[in-house]
Amino acid sequence: MTTTPQTAAHEKARAFSTGLDMISRFDAATRQGLADDNTLLNLYSLCEQLGIQDKLLHLDSDITITTGFDTGLRAPTAGTIGLVLSSNQDEPVTLASVTPNGSTKPLIIDRMQPSALIIGTLSHDRELIAVDNLDDAVMLAQCLINDNVTILASLDSLLFNSTVQHFAEVYPVTIFTTIDKKDKVCKPLAGHNVKAVITVFDVLLQLDNHSTYANILADDDTTILDLQAEIWGEPEPLANDPSKPTPYPIDAFKGLLKNVVQAVAYYSQVPDAMAGQCVLGALAHMGQRFIDAPMGHGHMPTSLMLITEGESGSGKTQAMGLTHFKIKEYERQQYGNYLDDLAAWDSEKAGLKGKELAQFLEDNPKPQNPKTLFDDATIEPILDRFISGEMNNASWTTDEAGQFFNGHTMTGDTAGSALSALTKLWSDGEVSRLRSQKSAYATPQTDAHGVRMTLLLQGQRVVLEQALTDPLMNGQGFLARALIACPPDLRGHRVWDNPQRRNDSPYDNPDLIAYWSRCHALLDPLPAKEPVSSTGTPQRIKMQWAEGAEQVFCSHMQGIENRQANGQTLEYLKAYASRMAENASRIASLMAFFDERKIITIDDITRAFMLVEYSTAERLRYLDATPTGEQNDSEKLSSWLVDKARGKNPPMLNRTDAYNGAPKPMRKNNKTLQNELDNLESMGHIRQMQEGKKKVIYSQDHIKVL
Repeated sequence: MTTTPQTAAHEKARAFSTGLDMISRFDAATRQGLADDNTLLNLYSLCEQLGIQDKLLHLDSDITITTGFDTGLRAPTAGTIGLVLSSNQDEPVTLASVTPNGSTKPLIIDRMQPSALIIGTLSHDRELIAVDNLDDAVMLAQCLINDNVTILASLDSLLFNSTVQHFAEVYPVTIFTTIDKKDKVCKPLAGHNVKAVITVFDVLLQLDNHSTYANILADDDTTILDLQAEIWGEPEPLANDPSKPTPYPIDAFKGLLKNVVQAVAYYSQVPDAMAGQCVLGALAHMGQRFIDAPMGHGHMPTSLMLITEGESGSGKTQAMGLTHFKIKEYERQQYGNYLDDLAAWDSEKAGLKGKELAQFLEDNPKPQNPKTLFDDATIEPILDRFISGEMNNASWTTDEAGQFFNGHTMTGDTAGSALSALTKLWSDGEVSRLRSQKSAYATPQTDAHGVRMTLLLQGQRVVLEQALTDPLMNGQGFLARALIACPPDLRGHRVWDNPQRRNDSPYDNPDLIAYWSRCHALLDPLPAKEPVSSTGTPQRIKMQWAEGAEQVFCSHMQGIENRQANGQTLEYLKAYASRMAENASRIASLMAFFDERKIITIDDITRAFMLVEYSTAERLRYLDATPTGEQNDSEKLSSWLVDKARGKNPPMLNRTDAYNGAPKPMRKNNKTLQNELDNLESMGHIRQMQEGKKKVIYSQDHIKVL
């Protein structure tokens, strides 16, 4: 991978702030510096015993945090104890600041780095036990230090699951829970290399009452579950059912955005998919002004094309009203200011003649209409405003998609050139439009660079069906760039006569209020105008990949590539499939932007691909692009694995047996077989594991039968 100067500078700054460079700045903590904090004193003694005294540092200054949009923030770490947090490779990656005898929880300097305080050594011949707080970690270490155990302390309970998953990529990890908390604790870790010790009474209480770990494990009331082999998520369907809408991946959003999607769906009584598309449209409208998404060795716009099916009266207007509330308010304010400026300009110009008028016009250009959100327009004037420099960013956002698809531009002779202009805008942020100089609209300006346009189109099936099957729109690549949703119609199932629901106002909802506040900050940041280059092209932040995120992105991209081969699910949708990764990078960038970050994490891109895969499934369903009447290769292989695993305990096969006996075209075709196995694993039907020198396959479907 080529390293750009921007990437190199980012990595250098990141290494200084969260890696060895930062950690080496501080001296080791002393016992005297721990005051009378029993937990830290006991931890210090454990580290002395284990020869890992460098885990505790004396932080004599504040630390500058360099992650996120607000770079330069000083964390109040002076006078605290720094605990060195390490990765699953036992490499120090960041610090947690702990105040002796303080009431506040530890402050983790870089929460984006998966890490834990490791009390002991990482090794396959030691049991790794993970807990979610420092007090329990130290107590466990004191009790089990002589039992060949290493403790992983996740110092923030919110990061516990991701920390366990990170270490489980390399080593088996043990967690503790009680019967009443089993589902809550175990389900998020299903499918990972994790062992859950489930007891009636808390393990820590039993150890504190002088029970031994061996006795606890041997107790009749103790259950030990292998979460990788015994607990499975619900597998995804392997074949497309055109009659059923694709389940919307609400978990593709998290935190505030997830709450907002659900709140919009609740108050508007619309499907989650419609609310989600509206939220993405709002993010794209705001974010395309300020950021570009990474792709290959460069960057691209974060504009989106979103097409959502919804019948008249299905709630499209209400959903868009909530997601775009602050955007529309901002547009009204800007337009009001424009009218005031225009009136003042006209007043100052009045009465001026000759040289005075010419000088005034040179010094005071006529105010330009700041409108950037369009719902009823034609494409040509919008393109002209880009070229004239009146605007650099715009959105065509409407709940009447017929105005777009059935307008003069899209039904006339100019449809081909208009679609070509829109696809070029999406891909490159460029507009080129040449008029005859004898025309009434003649202008010497012909091109615009660095401009952005998002489309959020919602309409009835009678409108969209004609558009989505139009050869020109498909052939020009317009639809290949679109994110499509055709959710179920909720009319007939909505609730209007519930007094509590009727009195519950969205404008009192704390999540929506927080969302609108964030939108306001993103719409009108300081400085108020985005910077431009010397050529007048807007300068945008180039979003960067966090460590490991680009590889995850490329792995998804490769999976999409493989599914375009003959006989695969995307064979008939190659143009659309080729844009899936680009849309995922744009969505992940916008999610990071909303969180005021410049870095795209593994979690961001993973969740973004969930939305892209949803759209792809909807596109396949809408066009019924998958051949019917016979099983696809994934179904064939899954059925064969279930049959061969039947009667075996555990239900597994050697990878070699699958290679030699799988149905065609997977049989003795290593690449094709592996692609299908990876596909089945990603959809929750199998687990591929390494047991000693053998590769084995566990069958999910057969486990369910057992």
